[in-house]
Amino acid sequence: MDLLVPLVADGGGATPGGGPVRTAVTIALVLVGLFFLGVGAVGLLRLPDVYNRMHATSKATTLGAASVFLAGFVHFGPQGAGLVSLVGILFLFLTAPTGAHMISRAAQRMGVDFWGDVTWPGGEGVDDPTREGADQTER
Repeated sequence: MDLLVPLVADGGGATPGGGPVRTAVTIALVLVGLFFLGVGAVGLLRLPDVYNRMHATSKATTLGAASVFLAGFVHFGPQGAGLVSLVGILFLFLTAPTGAHMISRAAQRMGVDFWGDVTWPGGEGVDDPTREGADQTER
C-alpha cells in the first residue's frame, strides 16, 4: 500500500486519466455508451421479429460500444490501451454492419416473415429467393 501512495500523490502513472475535464468526458462517454447498450438490450428483448431485433442490436449497441471504446481512448490517451480502443472502434464499425446484413439475408433465405403486414420490396433486379419460381443463380 505504501508503494501506491507516492505514485498517486505525484502523478507517476498510477492513474492514467488527467484532470477533471478528461475525467468528466470519460464519464459522459461511458454513460452514453451504457444508455445505448441498454436500449439495444431492451430492443432485443421487446421487439417482435428477427429483423427488428437485428436492427436494435446492430445500431444501438454499435453506438454504445463505440462510445465506451472512445471513453477508453480519452482516458488512456493515444498510446497503449487508448490505441487498442481506436482499433476496437474500427473493428466494430467494420464487422457489426456485415454481421447484421448476413443475419438478415440468412433469415430472408430461410423464409422468416416480417411482423405485421410488411413485405419484401419487389421489382426488377431484386434478389428475393422466397418468391415462387425465383431463379436460383448457379455458382
